[in-house]
Amino acid sequence: MKQKKRFSLLPLSYFSLSSPSTALSIHLSISFSPFRYTVYNIVQYRKHTVYLSTLPQSYDAVEPLDLEEFLMSQLQGGDAALMRELGDFPDDDLEVEHVEKECRTVRHSVPDEGWVAWSHVQYRIKSTIPVTTVARKSELFAITWNSRASLHKTLQKQTFESDLQPEKQETRSPSLAVLSDDSGRTLTSSDFDLRSGLTPDPRLDGLLRFSNHDDLDRFNLEARQGNRHADLFALYPPTDEDDAVEIRPIPDCPKEHMGDRIIIRCQAIRFEIDVEPLFATLALYDLREKKKISENFYCDLNSDQFKGFLKPHTPQTDHSTLSRAAIFSITYPSPDIYLVIKIEKVLQQGEISDCAEPYMVMKESDSAKNKEKLEKLRSQSETFCQRLGRYRMPFAWATVNIMNVISTATLDRDTTDSDSLNGHSLDKRGQLPRRNSERFATMEDQCNMSAFKPATITISTFCKQEGDRLSDEDLFKFLADIKKFSSLQRRIKTISGMIKLDVTPVHDNPMACLSAELIPVKPVAEKNLRPIKEVLEFPSSEVYVPHSTYRNLFYVYPQRLNFVNRLTSARNITIKIQFMSGEDPSCVLPVIFGKSNGPEFVQEVYTPVTYHNKSPDFYEEVKIALPARLTERHHLLFTFYHISCQQKQNQTWLPILSCDRLQTGQYCLPIALDRLPVNYSLHSPEKIPPQVPPVRWMESHKGVFNLEIQAVSSVHTQDNHLERFFTLCHALKGGATFPLRVREEKIPENKLEHELKLSIISLPSSRLEPLVLYLHLVFDQLFTLIMQPMVIAGQIANLAQIAFESVVSIVNSLHNSQELARDQQGRNGLLATYLYWVFRLADPPRDLLNTDGVLPPTEGRYSTMGRASASTVGAMLLQSRLRSSSNPDIPAPHSAEDTEVKNILSAKVLIHMQSRELALQMVVSTGVCRENVYKYAWFFFELLVKSMAQHVSQLEKQDVPRRSRFSDRFKDDIATIVSVVTAEIGTILVKQQKEMEQAEKVNISLAFFLYDLLSLMDRGFVFTLVKNYCNQMSAKSISMPTMISIRLEFLRILCSHEHYLNLSLYFSSPASAPASPCPSISSQSSSSCSFQEQRILGLFDLSQEFKQQHYLTGLLLTELSAALDMESEGSVDTHRGKVQMKAINATYSLLCAHDLDQRCAQPEVRAKVATLYLPLVGIIIDSINYLDFTVSEARGGKNKTGGSDEDPDNVTPINQSIAMAIAGNPFNTLARNALSITLSLSSLPTSRNLLLCFLWVMKNAERSLIQRWTVDMPSAQLNRLLELLTICVSCFEYRGKLSSEKVSTQALQKSQQAKMQLEDSLLRGIGARGEMMRRVGGSDRAGQRENLRWRKDLTQWRQTNDRQDKTKAELDQEALISGNLATESNLIVLDLLETIVQAVPLADTKDSVVGGVLRVLLHCLTCNQSTTFLSHCFSTLRALIVKFGDLLFEEEAEQCADLCQKVLQYCSSHEDGNRSQACATLYLIMRCSFSSNFSRVKMQVTMSLASLVGKSDDFHEEYLRRSLRTILAYADEDTEMQNTPLPSQVDELLRNLNSILSDTVKMREFQEDPEMLMDLMYRIAKGYQTSPDLRLTWLQNMAEKHKNRKCFTESAMCLVHAAALVAEYLSMLEDHKYLPVGSVTFQNISPNVLEESAVSDDVLSPDEDGVCSGRYFTTGGLVVLLEQAAELFSQGGLYEAVNEVYKIVMPILEAHRDFRELGSAHHKLQRAFDNIIQKGHKRMFGTYFRVGFYGAKFGDLDEREFVYKEPGITHLPEISHRLENFYSQCFGDALEMIKDSKDIDRSKLDANKAYIQITYVEPFFDDYEMKNRLTNFEKNFNLRRFMYTTPFTKAGRPRGELSEQYKRKTILTTLHAFPYVKTRINVIQKEEFDLTPIEVAIEDMQKKTRELAVATHREQPDAKMLQMLLQGSVGATVNQGPLEVAQVFLNEIPADPKLFRHHNKLRLCFKEFIMRCGEAVEKNKHLITMDQKEYQHELKKNYNRLRENLRPMLERKIPELYKPIIKPRLENRQKK
Repeated sequence: MKQKKRFSLLPLSYFSLSSPSTALSIHLSISFSPFRYTVYNIVQYRKHTVYLSTLPQSYDAVEPLDLEEFLMSQLQGGDAALMRELGDFPDDDLEVEHVEKECRTVRHSVPDEGWVAWSHVQYRIKSTIPVTTVARKSELFAITWNSRASLHKTLQKQTFESDLQPEKQETRSPSLAVLSDDSGRTLTSSDFDLRSGLTPDPRLDGLLRFSNHDDLDRFNLEARQGNRHADLFALYPPTDEDDAVEIRPIPDCPKEHMGDRIIIRCQAIRFEIDVEPLFATLALYDLREKKKISENFYCDLNSDQFKGFLKPHTPQTDHSTLSRAAIFSITYPSPDIYLVIKIEKVLQQGEISDCAEPYMVMKESDSAKNKEKLEKLRSQSETFCQRLGRYRMPFAWATVNIMNVISTATLDRDTTDSDSLNGHSLDKRGQLPRRNSERFATMEDQCNMSAFKPATITISTFCKQEGDRLSDEDLFKFLADIKKFSSLQRRIKTISGMIKLDVTPVHDNPMACLSAELIPVKPVAEKNLRPIKEVLEFPSSEVYVPHSTYRNLFYVYPQRLNFVNRLTSARNITIKIQFMSGEDPSCVLPVIFGKSNGPEFVQEVYTPVTYHNKSPDFYEEVKIALPARLTERHHLLFTFYHISCQQKQNQTWLPILSCDRLQTGQYCLPIALDRLPVNYSLHSPEKIPPQVPPVRWMESHKGVFNLEIQAVSSVHTQDNHLERFFTLCHALKGGATFPLRVREEKIPENKLEHELKLSIISLPSSRLEPLVLYLHLVFDQLFTLIMQPMVIAGQIANLAQIAFESVVSIVNSLHNSQELARDQQGRNGLLATYLYWVFRLADPPRDLLNTDGVLPPTEGRYSTMGRASASTVGAMLLQSRLRSSSNPDIPAPHSAEDTEVKNILSAKVLIHMQSRELALQMVVSTGVCRENVYKYAWFFFELLVKSMAQHVSQLEKQDVPRRSRFSDRFKDDIATIVSVVTAEIGTILVKQQKEMEQAEKVNISLAFFLYDLLSLMDRGFVFTLVKNYCNQMSAKSISMPTMISIRLEFLRILCSHEHYLNLSLYFSSPASAPASPCPSISSQSSSSCSFQEQRILGLFDLSQEFKQQHYLTGLLLTELSAALDMESEGSVDTHRGKVQMKAINATYSLLCAHDLDQRCAQPEVRAKVATLYLPLVGIIIDSINYLDFTVSEARGGKNKTGGSDEDPDNVTPINQSIAMAIAGNPFNTLARNALSITLSLSSLPTSRNLLLCFLWVMKNAERSLIQRWTVDMPSAQLNRLLELLTICVSCFEYRGKLSSEKVSTQALQKSQQAKMQLEDSLLRGIGARGEMMRRVGGSDRAGQRENLRWRKDLTQWRQTNDRQDKTKAELDQEALISGNLATESNLIVLDLLETIVQAVPLADTKDSVVGGVLRVLLHCLTCNQSTTFLSHCFSTLRALIVKFGDLLFEEEAEQCADLCQKVLQYCSSHEDGNRSQACATLYLIMRCSFSSNFSRVKMQVTMSLASLVGKSDDFHEEYLRRSLRTILAYADEDTEMQNTPLPSQVDELLRNLNSILSDTVKMREFQEDPEMLMDLMYRIAKGYQTSPDLRLTWLQNMAEKHKNRKCFTESAMCLVHAAALVAEYLSMLEDHKYLPVGSVTFQNISPNVLEESAVSDDVLSPDEDGVCSGRYFTTGGLVVLLEQAAELFSQGGLYEAVNEVYKIVMPILEAHRDFRELGSAHHKLQRAFDNIIQKGHKRMFGTYFRVGFYGAKFGDLDEREFVYKEPGITHLPEISHRLENFYSQCFGDALEMIKDSKDIDRSKLDANKAYIQITYVEPFFDDYEMKNRLTNFEKNFNLRRFMYTTPFTKAGRPRGELSEQYKRKTILTTLHAFPYVKTRINVIQKEEFDLTPIEVAIEDMQKKTRELAVATHREQPDAKMLQMLLQGSVGATVNQGPLEVAQVFLNEIPADPKLFRHHNKLRLCFKEFIMRCGEAVEKNKHLITMDQKEYQHELKKNYNRLRENLRPMLERKIPELYKPIIKPRLENRQKK
């Protein structure tokens, strides 16, 4: 029956209260309220933090309003209505329901009342049954929070051009015949007629319809507001809130522990013959732990015939015993868990082997042969069954590794079935303790117990039981052998047969299931189905789950009997086991569970018999249902029988209780030979007193019978400390007589208090497992002792303090245990469960309430006074003259003793007194106890709050004002506690930095405490506590980041209150601005208008008035402002970033909750809420310079679908400086402001959160208020606002679906095995995450599952957002939502821009405002936008042009150039809607600029198109032609302008554009041939020689193309040429010494630059409008170009060129005194020089090839040769393959590649074919050049001459003998020097000369010698390289090696005198060569390792042999070469 109470408070926590009769659980909305304002905690790392010794004055918390007084007196009617809109504490908000706790069985397992009406057992039984809950009416709103789950079903699909795959344009084959250098202005010109060749697109209706600007604005506004999404945050992917401190997970309701469960069904048991009944016993065994882990399950599949054999011994068959299926539970899975099936048969005469022999030798199939034998066996079996049917004997057994079966079934399962993988197994792991052992870690790596496919096990072999090996020890040895050898050993005899079992996982309770106590489990089967039994688990290790259901089971395991020394014939021994309540035979109780096909409960059971064994082993398990009430007469009686001797029996017994404690464990009992004496059950058989006559004992009273007793009981603690404590507590309540017997001692009443204190002190010493099992009862008793004074023998017992200290000690032990789970806040799961579900205070008697339902005057008194030795802090409470039961030694008021006792006895039932006692105990605690109280403050705070909640609910305080609910003294207690805890937090932060985590936990606990008090107490009082906390923390010497962080966590918990908005008085915000703003700024001289202006601006400031009225909001925004304003000087960046992250995400979570709160759905409510956050806008704008807002500025085009693939640190400056120029904007205004910030991915998520808050406020705030604000805003702040809008556009740009699909496709290509491993580690159990949690001291958090369920409603589409293997449906859904987010956020920006523009006429600085708005709009067009947004954006642009066209074209020329480029870009869109809007906008630009600035617009449009066609690879020429035709149609249809020159000028402009467009057709044909493409672009640029702007644009286009191909050097050269072009222009206009003198200054970089000097005065007219007006034609532009070139040279490895570039830049920077840039330049130079030093010769420069084209098919290319520059390491086949692929598309099979390098004979070529010859060439230098080219760089820079060699012989063959081998050297000279703006250059000259064979030999030997010298004298010799060279030089098996060369050319002196000098030169070469060989051999000697000594010896030997062979030839000289030129003087004298 339900009892209901209604009361109007919001108890903050989940109060759960318990008593002997009921348990109360109060569900409060705060932890999991549907409107919970969760602050998502995402860590952001920054580089700055600061430590301040003094805080700003504004940081102190202001004095709050008296909220209760305000609500009662200040509320206006409208405010009250708004307050009620958010449900301000409705009267029926809470509904208390007393209901029965959910029971999984049809009835509770508690026995009948007649069994339990004794001792404290009754309390322990009943306290676990009832549960009371308090439901929240407001939870009905929760259904609105899961709107995200079906969000994608209601959203409109947004079309993004990036998601669409355009039709592929037809690519024509390249036509090479038209390639010519003699073109005119452009390479190709087209006479394509736009008018006749194309049909225009549909024009935009009403383009010129609105002449009134207000009508236009109204029309655009209505269009924008259609189909808008109201909930902005619903579109935003929520951040991960796992670490959110304000989430208090709901702990699971206490319930019976269950592991992973499986059903095992016994389908068949068969042997080769079927002659007798057989009985099966199934159980699980853990081999690793050597432990049986389940009770037995009995079943048999005997036929009715065999059941009839046993009829005399089976009086009845209960339905519960017919089960053939069992549910086994496995808590700790292990690969060593075995299912063991034991088979028994009816006892027969003979050994087991004899009885098994027929099964081993006979078969049923041989019926004809064995028919008579089988009939005889059946007959014998029937005889034995009738005579011995009650007895059994062992027969056979079988086993299977159950985990192997499950693992195999798991692998066969479809691993994509994530539901079964994810849900159930994780739910199980949450209840388990955390295990650190290796065993636990291993078990998790096996398989998923709940996710395997049903499997069938078939066992075909049984093991015969051995009579002497029946024990469990023997069984474990067998299992170990089976595991080790994977098969049965030969010594084990086997029996053929078959067992068939089905194994399936259990997810829900099946029908017809019985619990371990044989109680039906829900759902109950409607039909009489065969039952399924739940088998009780004996976990292999401890399970720390408190008892929640009644269970009282007793297991008896007879183990061994020793009758060896007995000289009797007792051999066929069985034991009858009975449970006796007395000594009379009639006292036997039917409490033993029966087996299969028999009674449910029996009075006796017999053990199986081992034939003729005097020392048998037993394996029997006897399961007994213990009575709830046990006496000293209850005992187990064991009777021993020899089956053949009918009357002979021996007996022994075992008392169930010993000293009132249940006996369990191992026992060895003696056996009596005679009848048992009277009163034997009162004693144990070992200690029975002497009897008359004496009892005769077997073996002289020695123990001969071994047995084991186990109990699974929720009644008997089996722990000395707990049992003693419960017994004494029971006596304290008057439930016992004195003296009290506790085990061996007797306690008189006068010592009860002392003994109870000792037992309380010893409680924490209990073992962890029993303490946890009985934790709820222990705590209930302790809290009763704390909060209710006890009277013993008429005296007050001083127990409260000791009990409180024991509670603290237990709480500390549970938290410190590594075995127990904790939630994400570090709360122990067991304690949280107790608080939520179990804890309850005693109900006050109704007679203590007066007629008004309030407490009598005694409410203000405690039982006794406080201790004099209490701490200083506690003295504040003592001053209130309160009395405490824990402090009886303080003098009492003057009253009689009997009056005092009476008052105390009355007060103990008052819950308010109990709450005060708990509060006082917290304050007066000292020492270690006090430290632990604050360490685990959450526990005691929730206790206190729960007791307060019960005080309010049970005493019906709902009609009492909040101020009167609690006394002033109690409020003082609360204030003291808050002050003490705050001081403790500050102390930890100041003195113990290592305990930062502990301080955070205490801080969070305190925040939740105040959070709870907001629903219980005077809210103004709680706000005062908050103020005191903030100011107390500020007074501490804590670092600023730490303080802000601590206060932020504190505040975001308070702000997560369900009624946070009402607490912040959102409804009382100032009225909105008037609808019509003041006429102008200049007219605001009046005081009223000035006041209005200040008031509006004040709404956006965080003023003192605001912080006082909106208290929580003001505090939070104060922390946000302080965090964002933290300076970075002398600080640590990481701390600053973390603090800013916390502050930003706290605000983000609040606004997210408002947006998704259904109560805030009405626009007027949202406007009020948005007004509450207007100061946030000001904070964000003011902090924009502090925050690292990051956007991606340099976009390749509007279709960019994501971030750059490159590392942000490696983004080259070209992206920042010339990207917009490449895009058609030579002015690049966007690159000069906020958008030049580089992309920083780390800070992006947090920045997005803050920006989303800004957008939400702007979306929902009143438009008139925002407009008035922008009018009054200073110019600097308005510019920051516009900059912020620009950043918003970038941060919420649509990423694109195609890129996501690409990632997903790649991820899905992973192997199935890898995917299974991934799911195994992430989804199964704890896995890797659990391992991490174990290392950090956590676990898979208790209650985490509830947290995840709650989040699922909020994050349905984001849960798999980080997964890569997403399905197409997931990708589509994600793209749909993110597309709507991008559209909505951009529309909010657009709304705000329109608001600003409409306020422009009221502002003084129109030009800057309009320019700023245009800048943001242009950036919108730069980003990836939806068609919906683009239509509105273009509408706004057109309205801006119409309103302020003249202003824009005159003052914002640079941005107009951007505008032209962007609009032209969309004119080429393949999306019709985008193209239509762009065409209309472009025509409107032409029309509005016609009167004044049309020439400039024409130039800008022309340059934009040139840039667009030059840079875009996916440019759609057909769509752009159609757009040009549409614009022409607009001009033709514009009737107003027909009489003006506009149509003709538009026609002329479009013809020029069409001509430029035609060039792109040719460029597209050569997209696959980059050299030809660059040639084409080069010639187009050359065609613009007379138009510097366009030439510069094309040079930059070329630079971008080269850069995209990683040709950084060529890209740099293009920019150098562009800089030279700019220098030529500047030299004509300015005469400054620091400027370069035209292009001549650049020739040190490259002589090619001189071609830019073609510009002259007569060609260039600088005065012409629009000519050379770009930003690059300035000194700054020149520097930018050169710096970009320097960076590209650096990327290309040409660091020396960087120095040359900066030689030009430095004078300019010095002249402008730009020391910052000078420092940067010198730093870059230093980096370049360092690279030269470090990389040295390791740099790889270009590789060069000669490419010749032959054949008429090549047109102008026929017989032309080029030198191609390729990347550093490029092989000949690579370039050959590339060119062959491309030109095969042109010529097909007609292309032929020439493989050699010899000269081409045209007469031998096929005229119908095209030939390409490719030859590797090397740079060539004359000797004089080599003197100046010393470095590797100099030998690879400014190259014009190249050489290649061609071997030949006179006979025409390329190769021949050495004596006939010639070589031809060919030297090529190119038109320009490499590197150049192209990667191929024409060959203009060719030289050839031949080398004779001996000259070839000389050249080869010189090369070998040089290589040896270099390898030998390197600073770090390469042993392998040296040995390779040596092997080729001195090796014995070298073909045409040095020795052969010498023998050919040096063996004989040549006959031709012309060859003498060549002969001698070769001889000298050999001399140097042999010397170098010797040096190399010696060098190698020092480089080799020990194992190469033999190799070195062989090298030395070969070297010596070579030297000896060469010696004769090297010593032979040609005499003619050594004749003296002047004769000796001696000869002359003789002649004289």
